[in-house]
Amino acid sequence: METPFVFGKIATDQNFTDRRVETERLLQNFRSLTNTIIISPRRWGKSSLVIHAAKQLLMSEENVKLCMIDLFNVREEEEFYTLLAKEVLTSVSSKWEEIAVNAKNFLARLIPRISFTADVESELSFGIGLEELKRNPDDILDLAEALAVSKNIRLIICIDEFQNVANFGDSLAFQKKLRAHWQRHSHVTYCLFGSKRHMLMDVFANVSMPFYKFGDLMFLQKIETEEWIPFIRQKFQMANKVIERDEVQLLVELVDNHPYYVQQLAQQVWLRTEKLVVPSIVKEAYNGLIDQLSLLFLNSMETFSNAQLGFLKALIAGEKQLSSKQTLQAYRIGTSGNVVRIKQALMEREVIDLQGNKITFQDPLFEAWLKRDWFK
Repeated sequence: METPFVFGKIATDQNFTDRRVETERLLQNFRSLTNTIIISPRRWGKSSLVIHAAKQLLMSEENVKLCMIDLFNVREEEEFYTLLAKEVLTSVSSKWEEIAVNAKNFLARLIPRISFTADVESELSFGIGLEELKRNPDDILDLAEALAVSKNIRLIICIDEFQNVANFGDSLAFQKKLRAHWQRHSHVTYCLFGSKRHMLMDVFANVSMPFYKFGDLMFLQKIETEEWIPFIRQKFQMANKVIERDEVQLLVELVDNHPYYVQQLAQQVWLRTEKLVVPSIVKEAYNGLIDQLSLLFLNSMETFSNAQLGFLKALIAGEKQLSSKQTLQAYRIGTSGNVVRIKQALMEREVIDLQGNKITFQDPLFEAWLKRDWFK
């Protein structure tokens, strides 16, 4: 039978666990058209949470439409406009003829080019000339509101990897333009999220930035061990396998409650178990998972400078005074100024996270591999 644990893709229905408080908060924001910003490290389940809450709302209310947009590969302002227009038009239209009519009615000045491939991989091709975009971007930025008003609906627009807008040319002017339009929308709510915490904090928590206080700011936390225990035990019981409370707790704590790794390690333990899980199976699966990822970790080590490697070694050793003369010399980090620069560089690469004065590794298995193999 298929393994009962899901990772690396959206967790829905019975594969979605906990997040009751966050789900209710997000549902309230969707219903009241309150903009929401969700921030957490990569692979903590932001997309799963958003879709889970949106599906609940769509099932209970008929006049709501959902528009999901991913900016992962979007690097320029013009790409953003084209993608936004395409996804908004698609989300409120039931057939491609309706898309064409809506584009003609609401984007007439942009002269959009639309084609549709009617096959198994049905796909809408949507394009707008660069010159038209430069002259009339306002039409696209107000498209969602205009369509929502005309159809008497509410539209939820969820944008993943929103931090990428900070990389656009003249990003500050672009963000001001977005904020100026979106803050006036009364039939549309925006849910903006991403995984690069330091970039999103600058966009949404910096008082000098256009999106400061744009909406409700949610910091996604790890799922507590007590929530994982019944979820994992039930998944094992479905296949007539038994994992007791202590073994689940061991499993979860080994990967520091990281949602993606909890599911992945649970799968490895499930595959190794015939009837009853014992601690040795959990530890064997844990070490096997580290081995599986070791080549990826090894390749990443080649990209660190000597000073960065020294900094990582100091973290692994549990050093608290990273800028002290003794630490700088012992780990060959260089100057105290280097510590600041290294922190920033490692945060940008999503290696570490900084909350107050506490530095943590974003990937608990990378940290474990450094302890077990690299700095042993």
